[in-house]
Amino acid sequence: MVLQDLGRRINAAVTDLGRAPTLDEKAFDGMLKEISNALVEADVNVKLVANLRKTIKNTVKFHELPPHANKKRLIQKAVFDALVDIVNPHQNAYQAKKGKSNVIMFVGLQGAGKTTTCTKLARWYQARGFKTCLVCADTFRAGAFDQLKQNATKAKIPYYGSLTQTDPVVVARDGVEKFKKEKFEIIIVDTSGRHHQEDALFAEMVEIQSAVQPHQTVMVLDASIGQAAEAQSRAFKETADFGAIIITKTDGAAAGGGAISAVAATHTPIVFIGTGEHLLDLEKFNPESFVSKLLGMGDMQGLVEHVQSLKLDQKETMKNVAEGKFTVRNMKEQIENISRMGPLSKLGGMVPGLSGLMQGMDDEEGGMKLKRMVFICDSMTNKELDSDGKIFVQEPTRMVRVARGSGTSVREVEELLSQQGMMAQMAKRMKGMAGAQGKGGNPMANMSKAQQAAAMKRMQAMGMGGGPGGMPDLSSLMGGGGMGGMDMAKIQQMAQSMGLGGMLGGMGGGRR
Repeated sequence: MVLQDLGRRINAAVTDLGRAPTLDEKAFDGMLKEISNALVEADVNVKLVANLRKTIKNTVKFHELPPHANKKRLIQKAVFDALVDIVNPHQNAYQAKKGKSNVIMFVGLQGAGKTTTCTKLARWYQARGFKTCLVCADTFRAGAFDQLKQNATKAKIPYYGSLTQTDPVVVARDGVEKFKKEKFEIIIVDTSGRHHQEDALFAEMVEIQSAVQPHQTVMVLDASIGQAAEAQSRAFKETADFGAIIITKTDGAAAGGGAISAVAATHTPIVFIGTGEHLLDLEKFNPESFVSKLLGMGDMQGLVEHVQSLKLDQKETMKNVAEGKFTVRNMKEQIENISRMGPLSKLGGMVPGLSGLMQGMDDEEGGMKLKRMVFICDSMTNKELDSDGKIFVQEPTRMVRVARGSGTSVREVEELLSQQGMMAQMAKRMKGMAGAQGKGGNPMANMSKAQQAAAMKRMQAMGMGGGPGGMPDLSSLMGGGGMGGMDMAKIQQMAQSMGLGGMLGGMGGGRR
């Protein structure tokens, strides 16, 4: 993934400094040099890198630190803050308002992924309760309207375009007026890709802008554009004065730092980043969360928001948990929810420690592992699915039948049932705790940090490393160890968003 190697190198440089036999100024300078080289090789502007290096040195002031200062902690914070400053323009992007028409116009180079990103953004707003639509004002590229039509139909989003009208200004104006009359709240206008040397196309872009009067103009930047990003973004800024940036194709293998440099060049906020080809592969950008993910520290805020947008239905599971039960069907539901959260590599970047556990396992391999578990459940009878799993122990031939029917092995069936058994055991111990959640109570609210740590130990002892939302620990499902380093309070927040807060929170009230 774009910037993954950069994050790994920066993280390694800071970690190596902490492990150095003597943490002196020479070692500190060596770390700064390695970070600077990594940023330059990732196409981040050289001036930005020089300023970052200077900022870190001025913040830490190594030679002035008292003898007993926690140098490693101070250096880590200085590096984190300096990286955040690079991608933080200290400008707020336009906030769409419900109950009124918000016109958003897209501009950018041809091939940057504008049309696909338009649909992704429309779907993102749609998932949050906005009435959204799309207007195709790209009459220059052959197939542009067909592409937008196909994407919009797939996402079930209304669209407007024309196969006969060649004037993009007319198409844009007519489309926006139509959707305004129909009280649409988010009207996204896709325009032709253009280059800063194409004067005629730039003039056309200004005409479209005048015709539709957008509340926000968004520039789409390809993450692989490299050093050209700064010149291109400056040219678009001077002409279209865009107020936000979306960086696309961050799942590629290119350096990616050039697009980030455009933020500093134009003092414009990044609002989203595209992380793949699917409609759900669009992440809201937050400077702190971005750098946190870059350095392998996770992004719990992004994870919670992502799960909330999926609107997972957990009523039946919550009812069973409140009664102290957790059936095989509940287990299947949790596995399907994990699958719905997107590629495991995306999830791995959000959950601290999970990306490390997934090394050597790609999305296809991990996704197939989850699919095979669903196949196992699909080969069970209703009686087996609604049981607590003990029926398979009492009648082992059932496992053989299910393995054959699902095209899996008896061992895989045993692993699934073992995981479900642990969840059932935990639900039994937590009987009634889920009800407190529904009444507005929070079982974690009065727990001290020591109690939270004890709760985490109990979960790990049961093989449940604290998977998000009370789901089975992903690392256990994948055959790995627990997810060390996760903040219990953040796990609880995640659990609440999925409706299983009582189940996780109850771990503090186990046996004495």
